[in-house]
Amino acid sequence: MTTGLIITIVIGSIIKLLMSPPSIAVAWVVNKFELHKELDLKEVTVTFNGNNLEEGEKIRFIEFFNKAIFLKKYYIFPGNEKLFLRPETNVTPFIINLKSGKKVVDFLIFPYDDHVDVVKKRKEKVISYSLSSENLQKFTI
Repeated sequence: MTTGLIITIVIGSIIKLLMSPPSIAVAWVVNKFELHKELDLKEVTVTFNGNNLEEGEKIRFIEFFNKAIFLKKYYIFPGNEKLFLRPETNVTPFIINLKSGKKVVDFLIFPYDDHVDVVKKRKEKVISYSLSSENLQKFTI
């Protein structure tokens, strides 16, 4: 009788956790799969045309990047990664290098008049998406 009660309590607890997980677990899962993450100033370097941005410009640029609004994700078919990494445009990209522990992620930011394209490269994986940010679109050095 008691083993049946214990098994019922354990199964009920597992079902309850699956149906309404704690907010810490939900935040971890959402953060794990988030496409446009907020960047930490201490972990990034920003370059434009081969030159590092000064500290004040870097802070402004990262703040604008973090506050940008996500528009849409572009789907990259296998073999077409080079078209996104080196597009045939006259726009010189800003390059953000993120080093967090063993992770190294490169962001190429292409500002246009009506949107900002971001190409995110981690190891061999390339992801591209579009942002809306007037400050990034008009950012000058």
